[in-house]
Amino acid sequence: MELLNKVISNIEKIDYSLADKTQKRLDNLTKPQGSLGRLEDLARQVVEITRKDRQELKNKVIFTFAADHGVTEEGISAYPKEVTAQMVYNFIRGGAGINVLAAHAGAKVVVADLGVAEKIQKSKVKSQNFIDKKINYGTKNFTKGPAMTRDEAIRSIESGIEIFLDEYKKGIDIAGIGEMGIGNTASASAISAVVTGKPVKELTGRGTGIDDKTHSHKIEVVQKAIQLNKPDSKDGIDILSKVGGFEIGGLAGVVLAAASKRVPVVIDGFISTCAALIAYVIEPKVRDYLIASHCSVEKGHKIVLEYLELKPILDLSLRLGEGTGAALAMNIVDAAVKVLNEMATFEAAGVSESL
Repeated sequence: MELLNKVISNIEKIDYSLADKTQKRLDNLTKPQGSLGRLEDLARQVVEITRKDRQELKNKVIFTFAADHGVTEEGISAYPKEVTAQMVYNFIRGGAGINVLAAHAGAKVVVADLGVAEKIQKSKVKSQNFIDKKINYGTKNFTKGPAMTRDEAIRSIESGIEIFLDEYKKGIDIAGIGEMGIGNTASASAISAVVTGKPVKELTGRGTGIDDKTHSHKIEVVQKAIQLNKPDSKDGIDILSKVGGFEIGGLAGVVLAAASKRVPVVIDGFISTCAALIAYVIEPKVRDYLIASHCSVEKGHKIVLEYLELKPILDLSLRLGEGTGAALAMNIVDAAVKVLNEMATFEAAGVSESL
């Protein structure tokens, strides 16, 4: 808890002291005022977060964390839990969607095992971008009791903090978060229901593509978990421990650590946004450090984004996770910053301004 408390104490409220200066430059670029829309908003947000009026996003890092969920025993996923470990190997080998899209964005992918149900074999791991931070071999089935202990919840958050801080030493200008874990949309639905107060039915989607019968069962499972465990909506650690996942806790740690270092965080889909939601419950100041990459097909995602008052950049009907939406949106954020840094002003270009 010492590391977590230290990080929280270092998160500052954004003071917007550079907002006027940044807006003045944007208004003096060779274009009608406001004509680049959201790009101008994003450029201004990056300046406000970093306190650098000429920030360059050279070092992009996407943190993709994996863990298993005991609730898969309830038959709420279209895929078996073994897929989690199989996909970790795919991430490490560079064959997954996140690898392709991160490479396109010029981003490094850091893969970590926070709680995969089987041991990731070191003999199969040749990538330096894989980190073993396993808390346990998956969470417990939260329809029978808490998903994890409070100590495990804290350890998962602090593991995410440690992973971020180790990578920060090498250089991070912008971070992205993504995940992998069969059953984790059930956890995300439970977390979002507890925090937002919205009905479980409105927040629970089809995850990996389940049929109507399984979807109805999944809603019942999530409702049962909340009724049984009674998470405290004001205590992020309690929510995480009772209905969360190890990868969700780890990503919440990344969000907190990034905010403490004034690094913008591009959040991915429903599960990643719920990890950011846990971080927000722990320390509300993190909200202004968040950039929502997209709005996914998962029905609860839009509700959580609205609760956090975040406007997504993209809407491409994505529902993969892994950090794929974050990788795509990083291209847009980078473009926004380059507009601010590289576009000429009316005076420099010798172009007449509006009358």
